[in-house]
Amino acid sequence: MTDWSGYLNLILQGAVVTVQLTVMGAALALVMAFVAGLGRLSRFGAIRWLATAYIEFFRGTSGFVQLFFAYFVLPLVGVTLTPLQAGVLALGLNIGAYGAEVVRGAILSIGREQYEACTALNLGRWQGMRHVILPQALLIMLPTFGNNAIELLKATSVVSLISLSDLTFQAQVVRSQTGSTLMPFTTILVIYFILALIIAGGVRTLERRLARGLDGVRV
Repeated sequence: MTDWSGYLNLILQGAVVTVQLTVMGAALALVMAFVAGLGRLSRFGAIRWLATAYIEFFRGTSGFVQLFFAYFVLPLVGVTLTPLQAGVLALGLNIGAYGAEVVRGAILSIGREQYEACTALNLGRWQGMRHVILPQALLIMLPTFGNNAIELLKATSVVSLISLSDLTFQAQVVRSQTGSTLMPFTTILVIYFILALIIAGGVRTLERRLARGLDGVRV
């Protein structure tokens, strides 16, 4: 119980895995949020149905079960994933489903006059969406995206259940080796909090930068 520096190093190694999970999971979630969110606004019924099915399925089922399915069930049909890959897939798809509704709601909140301006400028549907609607909607999405990223960070602790050596898993290893509960779990509590602060600060900075040049839209 005296070599706390070694145990701290073990926990910091777990922090690196947690950061990897968060970054890759957030990237997948962001892609899925825009794909499904825009899909919900599609003119084609089949695309709307597929987007809605994805959103409702991943919002309506347990994240634990989704993780276990990715890691234990997919190999039965020939798709074998590493613990990291399974964690990124489950977390990204789960959080992406919530993000999709953020995308849809933000786009729908843009005033009709903006769409009329696109028509007056002779912009096509996707040209107007890309150059006029999405830049304004993105500013509305960011606060909730930041919350979703923090939720994803905290949800990474579930991967310890499939023996991925993240923060929570390493804290459990330290506890089992030292018999101390206070040191490892207080340490990871602080680390999670610091990581969450970094995400929140980064999102606020991005909000301020995007708000510049958008007349009538301020943070």
